[in-house]
Amino acid sequence: MKIAIGNDHVGFELKPTIKTYLEELGHEVIDIGTNSSERTNYPDYGKQVATNVIEKKADLGILICGTGVGISIAANKVSGIRAVVCSEPYTAKLSKKHNNTNILAFGSRVIGSELAKMIVKEWLDAEFEGGRHQNRIDSIRDIESDYLC
Repeated sequence: MKIAIGNDHVGFELKPTIKTYLEELGHEVIDIGTNSSERTNYPDYGKQVATNVIEKKADLGILICGTGVGISIAANKVSGIRAVVCSEPYTAKLSKKHNNTNILAFGSRVIGSELAKMIVKEWLDAEFEGGRHQNRIDSIRDIESDYLC
């Protein structure tokens, strides 16, 4: 699987650990950046990862900033993206099973590297259940289409 990963300057230190972990699991990683601790604009990276997912250059995306919140909000502005912020594995798993999330976000100021790896693993291992959940995804898509400019 191809996974796009992006981060701001706050997520810079955690990204290499997650990138290596993904590669150890056998995934191809598309590193969107940033690759320094110099202050950056997190919406840029949220948009770039989301665009990679929507354009099918990547199957899924992972975003890291201080809390995961800001960067996920930016990603969720791209139609078709369902980014979730997680700070524990259970929510990550259910977000995929019930909401078919295509981007996972977390905060390097909120969780450590080992917890981040557990969250990533649960999210990647989970599969969308479809059925009644698909109806809800369709409703979300309808809301998006109502507000496309």
